[in-house]
Amino acid sequence: MLKIVKNKILYKNNISTNDIFSILSDISEKKIHYSDIYFQSKMNESWILENKIIKNGFYNFNKGIGLRAIYKEMTGFAYTDQINILGLQKICKSVKNILNKKKIYNNKKFIKNNNKSFYGFKNPLYSLSNKKKINILNQVNFFSRNYDSRISKVTACLSGSYEYILIASTDGILSADIRPLVSLRISVLSENKGKREIGTSSGGIRGTYKYFLKINKNGISNLRSLSEEAARISILNLSSKEAPSGSFPVILGPGCPGVLLHEAVGHGLEGDFNRKKLSVYSNKINTKIASNLCTVIDDGTKKNFRGSISIDDEGTPGKYNILIKKGILKKYLQDKFNASLTNTISTGNARRESYAYLPIPRMTNTYMLSGNSTFKEMIESVEYGIYAVNFTGGQVDITSGEFVFSTSEAYLIKKGKIVYPIKNVTLIGSGLSVMNKISMVGNDLLINNGSSICVKDGQEIPVCVGQPTIKIDNLTIGGTK
Repeated sequence: MLKIVKNKILYKNNISTNDIFSILSDISEKKIHYSDIYFQSKMNESWILENKIIKNGFYNFNKGIGLRAIYKEMTGFAYTDQINILGLQKICKSVKNILNKKKIYNNKKFIKNNNKSFYGFKNPLYSLSNKKKINILNQVNFFSRNYDSRISKVTACLSGSYEYILIASTDGILSADIRPLVSLRISVLSENKGKREIGTSSGGIRGTYKYFLKINKNGISNLRSLSEEAARISILNLSSKEAPSGSFPVILGPGCPGVLLHEAVGHGLEGDFNRKKLSVYSNKINTKIASNLCTVIDDGTKKNFRGSISIDDEGTPGKYNILIKKGILKKYLQDKFNASLTNTISTGNARRESYAYLPIPRMTNTYMLSGNSTFKEMIESVEYGIYAVNFTGGQVDITSGEFVFSTSEAYLIKKGKIVYPIKNVTLIGSGLSVMNKISMVGNDLLINNGSSICVKDGQEIPVCVGQPTIKIDNLTIGGTK
C-alpha cells in the first residue's frame, strides 16, 4: 500500500522521500519537539433523489499538504492545495516563521510502515456505472413507496469517496493509507388525514457501492432493507401517541442508541478535553465511573466499518482500546500531541477532516460490550417506562456530560409489555449519572454501520456507534402528553 500511495502522491508530483526528509530537517532548524507532513488526495461524489427524479449529481477532487510543528503546547501549522516542491517549501517557510530558533531535534531516517488495511483498496466511484448508481436511488424510491400507500415523498442521497493519505514525521514515521467510503441516506415522508411524519435510515461501509446490492440475512438487498426501514418508522409514527413526562426506567435498544454513549461519554474521554481538565471524566483513570456491567470499547480495527482506520492521521496504526472495563475508567483517547503533554502514548485516535485541519483526538467505532440479559427479561422488569429504539439527534455539554436527546422511534412499556408507539420523547440526563444507573445489559450487541458523522471543532469525520440493549433504572423524560 505504501508503494501505491507514494507513486500516486509523491512520484506523480515529482516529490521524493529525500525531499520530504529535507523539509523536515529544515523545520528542525527551529526549536521543536515534533513535526509532521500530511499529504492527501481525495475524490468524492454524491447523487441526490427527490420527488422521484435525480435532482443533483456532484463530483469533487481535493488534494493538498498540511505541515505541522510542535514545541511544548505551541503549534505552528500551514497548508497548501498544491502537491509539489514549491508548495512544500512555501508552507515550510510559513511554519518556520511561527517558531523560535534553536535546533534540538532531527531524525536521520524513516521507518517505513506497511500497515495492515481493514477495508481494501477498491475505488467505490468506479465500482458501478453512473447508470447503476442512479438505479440504486430509483430502487430506493420504489421500495419506500411500495411499502405503504401513505408514503408521499422520498429523498435519498448516495455518496462515495476514495482517499489517499501519506504521513511523514520527525519521529521516523513514513506511512500511508487508502480509504474508500460509501453511504446511503434515506428520508421518507408519510401523510394521513392531515398528519405528516418523517422516517429516516442510513447505511454505509468502507467499501464499494456493491454493498447496497448485496442480499442480507433477511433475504433482501441492503438498499431495500434501508428503504423499508425508513418507510416503517414514518408509518409507525402516524399512529404513535404523545409521550408522558417524568422520571422512568428506560430501555435503550441495540445499535443506534449507542449515539448517546458516543456523545455523552465518548467525547468526554478524548485526550484534549482531559488534558485541559474540561471533562467530567478528568483525573478519573482507574476510578469507577459506571456500573460494573459496562465495558466500553473504541475499536479502529473492525473490518470495513465506517469508523475504522488502518492508521490514524499521525501514522499510528488503528487500535482496539478498552476505555472502560467493568465500570472502571482505563484510558483516554489520545493523539501524539496530547499524549506527549500528559506522559502517555497515542491510542491511534488522531483524526482530521482534511489536510487543511490539525489532527485532534477523536473516536472511531465506539460501543459497549454485551452482557447476559435477554431482551424479554429486560422488558418484563419494567412496570412503567420507555423503550427507545432510534434517535434523531441531541445536544451534549462535554464539560458536565449533560445531554438532551430526541427519539425517532420509541414505545411505552406497561407491566412488562410494550403497549404502543409514542412520539416526541426527549431523554434528559448526564453521561456519568446514566452510566451508573445501568442495571441490565443485553446479550445482543449491535454496531450500527450507518452513516454517522461526528462533528468536533468544526471538523466532520465518519464514525460508528453501537451497544447491546441496556436498562437505565431511572431517566428524566420530557414528553408532550
